[in-house]
Amino acid sequence: MRRPSLLMSVAAVGVAALATSACLSSGSSGGGSGSATGEVKGSTVTIWTSVDQPVLDGLEAAMKPKADALGMTVKWSKVDNINQLIMTKIQANDTPDIALIPQPGVVADIVNRGKATALDDVVDKSALQSSMIPGTLESGTVNGKLYGLLVSANTKSFVFYPKKAWDKAGYQAPQTIDELNALTEKIKADGTATAPWCMGIGSEAATGWPATDWFEDLIMRYGGTDGYNSWVKHDTKFNSPLVKQAAAEFEKLLFTQGNVLGGRKSISSNAFGTAGNPMFNKGKPGCMMYKQGSFITGKGFFPDDVVKNLDSEVGVFYFPPAQAGGDKPVLGGGDMAVLLHNTAGAQEAMKLLSDKSIGDDAAGKSSFLSPHKDFDVTKYGGTLNQEMAKISYGASVFLFDGSDQMPGAVGAGTFWKDMTAWISNKESLDKALNNIDNSWPSS
Repeated sequence: MRRPSLLMSVAAVGVAALATSACLSSGSSGGGSGSATGEVKGSTVTIWTSVDQPVLDGLEAAMKPKADALGMTVKWSKVDNINQLIMTKIQANDTPDIALIPQPGVVADIVNRGKATALDDVVDKSALQSSMIPGTLESGTVNGKLYGLLVSANTKSFVFYPKKAWDKAGYQAPQTIDELNALTEKIKADGTATAPWCMGIGSEAATGWPATDWFEDLIMRYGGTDGYNSWVKHDTKFNSPLVKQAAAEFEKLLFTQGNVLGGRKSISSNAFGTAGNPMFNKGKPGCMMYKQGSFITGKGFFPDDVVKNLDSEVGVFYFPPAQAGGDKPVLGGGDMAVLLHNTAGAQEAMKLLSDKSIGDDAAGKSSFLSPHKDFDVTKYGGTLNQEMAKISYGASVFLFDGSDQMPGAVGAGTFWKDMTAWISNKESLDKALNNIDNSWPSS
């Protein structure tokens, strides 16, 4: 699941969305990539997004002077639940020129309805292939053509730790999953923390989604890119050796007696947003490791005094590969720009969105992560954020969150529900995996 702020968004259209519908540009959407209509100078381009307000503010600030120089106006609008809203607006033929979509499946749905314009001849794909993290362009590719351009990314293959206690104990970041297991046992034996791990999957109606991130990270490490993508498409079933291998590692790390603060029984009821906070207990840490996405360092998750002093309080390492020297995939998500009105102004706006400088203002002031691996990491505020960016840019491949690519009944339904039931010891692993397989839509 991409971001907790969107997990609880309601299906109803937000007030902001309703207010913007009256100021959309006219024109019809097209599925091709032919000549754009209209002129750039004097045009007005509308962009809708559900990204956090600080990210939007940064993107808008970076784009404005360049748009002004071209003689065009770009109007940004923050809307609620853009995935559902944009499909409703497509039916009403009342869309913005560009929408930033957070799920590849929705991008594909827009394309299949013939309402998006391919970007292959709009942006410089060759330059982007050299600049962007491997795999990011593929995440927005449908039927061999680029339709979704990743503009704002987030990555989640991170393990956080309490820096002071960690450094005092002399622990080193593991380089393989076997080393991660060995470190877990060492922390338990040393008694430097109450338990090696903190873990929580509680998220109100969305309880269970943090477990899907664990599975996704493990499946891509054991199955590689092809194995991961096969599983996401359900060509490889949930009740398969690959998924069971991931489950066995999850079980070893998190169900073994003494490995998790509060034990297995606490995981499903422990809120994900605060589950890692015992790392920072005064005196003896409650745990030494917490796996989560980069957003967890933001305000509202870790304690306020920790957030104010991230670089001295929090360390991070990459969730390691299965084998030393093996591929280093990174699990991620983000918001992809989709061209809905093929006008000259909208094409120019897409070009501006494709330039890595679009992130210059958002970096360091928000949760924004540029998908360009050659982005200047010094623009991110603090050494912790810079380290997370370096990990992301050093990835062998960026693989989009699997549950966000699956049918909603699975990725935001049975995958959450049955992982929770298994973790809570209310279902066997086989029953949970079979339930998810059986819930997959037939078409």
